[in-house]
Amino acid sequence: MRLVVVSNRLPFTASIREDTPRFRVSSGGLTTGLWSYLARAAADPATGLDFLWLGWPGGNIPPEHEATVNTFAQEQFRARPIYLSEQSVDRFYHGFSNKTLWPLFHYFPTLARYEEEYWQEYRRVNRVFAEAVFRVLRPDDLVWVHDYQLMLLPGLIRERFPETPVGFFLHIPFPSYELFRLLPRAWRVELIEGVLGASLAGFHTYDYTRDFLTSVLRTVGCEHQLGTLRLRERVVKVDTFPMGIDFERFAQAAAGAATQERVAELRAKCGDLKVIFSVDRLDYTKGLIDRLRGYDLFLKRNPQWRERVVFLVSVAPSRTGVESYQAMKQELEQTVGRIIGAYGNVHWTPLIYQYRNVGFEEIVALYRFCDVALITPLRDGMNLVAKEFIASRPDQTGVLVLSEMAGAAHEMGEALVINPFDSGDFARALEQALAMAPEEQVQRNQLLQERLRRYDVNRWAEDFVQGMLATQKTEAAQRARSLTGKAHTALVQQYRGAARRTLFLDYDGTLVPFMDEPKLARPDAEVLDLLAALGAQPATEVVIVSGRPRRDLEDWFGHLPVALVAEHGVWLRPRGVEWRMLRPITVEWKEPVRPILQVYVDRLPGALLEEKEFSLAWHFRRAEPELASLRAKELLDDLAGFTRNIDVQVLEGNKVIEVRNIGVTKGTAALEWVTGAAPGFILAVGDDWTDEDLFRALPPSAYSVRVGPAQTTARYYLGSHTAVRRLLRELVEAGPEVRNRVAERAADEAAAAAPPTVAAATTALLVTGLGAWLSHPF
Repeated sequence: MRLVVVSNRLPFTASIREDTPRFRVSSGGLTTGLWSYLARAAADPATGLDFLWLGWPGGNIPPEHEATVNTFAQEQFRARPIYLSEQSVDRFYHGFSNKTLWPLFHYFPTLARYEEEYWQEYRRVNRVFAEAVFRVLRPDDLVWVHDYQLMLLPGLIRERFPETPVGFFLHIPFPSYELFRLLPRAWRVELIEGVLGASLAGFHTYDYTRDFLTSVLRTVGCEHQLGTLRLRERVVKVDTFPMGIDFERFAQAAAGAATQERVAELRAKCGDLKVIFSVDRLDYTKGLIDRLRGYDLFLKRNPQWRERVVFLVSVAPSRTGVESYQAMKQELEQTVGRIIGAYGNVHWTPLIYQYRNVGFEEIVALYRFCDVALITPLRDGMNLVAKEFIASRPDQTGVLVLSEMAGAAHEMGEALVINPFDSGDFARALEQALAMAPEEQVQRNQLLQERLRRYDVNRWAEDFVQGMLATQKTEAAQRARSLTGKAHTALVQQYRGAARRTLFLDYDGTLVPFMDEPKLARPDAEVLDLLAALGAQPATEVVIVSGRPRRDLEDWFGHLPVALVAEHGVWLRPRGVEWRMLRPITVEWKEPVRPILQVYVDRLPGALLEEKEFSLAWHFRRAEPELASLRAKELLDDLAGFTRNIDVQVLEGNKVIEVRNIGVTKGTAALEWVTGAAPGFILAVGDDWTDEDLFRALPPSAYSVRVGPAQTTARYYLGSHTAVRRLLRELVEAGPEVRNRVAERAADEAAAAAPPTVAAATTALLVTGLGAWLSHPF
């Protein structure tokens, strides 16, 4: 097995200076964390992980230098660069990724831009990445796609390699549907379907997982069961995997002699001052200005702490060429100057600000040196800085003040968790942090360290990879029951060779797609032609077995050579015979039940009540999905209590709840055709659990087929109504009528091509003689 990792950026950045490629190791949380896992797993004799990393090297590399970059990438990181033009980077990365998805997913909708050219370039670059994957993919590879820049990629890989395990992990928040729906409809559908190309989709927190599943439901209409989505012939697992850090790397570095020496230097400079420290890159999601305002309020409310505390603010440059980031930097520095001017004096400065990148050794020393870490983003997918700070405290002292808007807050409840928009919360948390006793600090941090050490980046990655493998096994089991390959060939052959054939076909969801209103699901010409052709074949019985009222079935199919079963088995109409009831039943129960269903029609906009002769159906396909799910559960509870002592049953179908009499099912109706002289070939196709009665009633030799993925007693699956139509078309072509016509046509063609027989020649002479005799003048 080989793991193919695909991310926007590689674990290094390449640039050209003085006409020579230069390389710098990337410092982002995704690349450093993932590289730590890959390097360790590759070096472990027990695993010996083989991997390949595909991504953009982070710079505009002229073609003449690509060979050098390729060699460095392969030798140092087992990586293969994907090169992008400056225009592509501008529209794909700086454009759609960071001007549309980044602000929207971080809850800054007013900053999001919806430019069609950005979207088209995003789609194009995702296809470029897909082609790069296609060129290297092996049959036993696992593909792990990372982050918001490549949300379309899993779907593109799935189209070309449907059986390859593909994982997708989002490293930023996934927003609530109310924000996600701000994207144009076509864009959000394609993004969701792209992610659903993965076998496993992972998120940092349960909130993000829940919001994604809600958007799946509302965007493409797929409901989940405990995080599992069943899509036609596939299964997608959606789960939570909070990313960890390389805990031992930070812990060992913090305990090292070089770090201790650097900490001593810093302590000598700051003396007895309490030190608050924060480090972030320049970005509006990090809450840098809000953080300074909170510190400002703390100093204003607590004059006793003036000249006893200092705030070290480290900001890493980011997107320096973007005007909005330049304006943000200017506002940040103005706020820094105002605070220093308001509270500082010649002996003390309340704040030390630096705008530069900080190396690993320096950052670990600052983590260990400070008394309080202030990590307060306005929104963050995880925020590994908070975890790095805790790992860098060998004596388990120090206080972490953490934003509740960071994904890490879900795991780090022992920190002082605050609302980053509330300056008063900042001030109170700093008061508590600076006054916290060392014993309490150790108690809190000991629990945090134990948790972070257990669930580090290696455990995170290993859990995700194992999740991909588990989903692969589930998909393989599902494919084994898919009506393809040998099973499909055997079915067609048995149909062709059988002396008698019976086909039981459900209608809605099986022959036609579901519609918002039942009345709109009329059969099209293709369905009618297929049924007519099948019904016309000798020794072939076609039975439409539906929950529809008999008037619908009669109007649509009464003129065809097929049998009909209406209302799930209440009414039967064999071919050429009038309708009759399977057994006598009553409908007195409808009067007290109808008002209950009508109440829920009124309580759910988009719901409707359908009344059949012997059943009542509450449809909610057009309703808002989450409210519909809630109302459906409430209705089921009400009906369960009300119908306990009457002779009816409550059926939960696909976006419908139906009440009908007990003892009448599709299975009992099918026995009318199966009992007695059993046909040699039986096929039953249906899409919901009312068809399970039909499947159970048939002999083991019958071909039972469930349309769509679900737990079923059927022997096989088909993905959709279009797959059912393809199968029926093949049966039409394999049937005896077609074979006879083909044989007759072949015989005619052979006769036309063969030399004249004696009889034919004699006939020709007679005709010639007769013509001559008729034309002879008398």
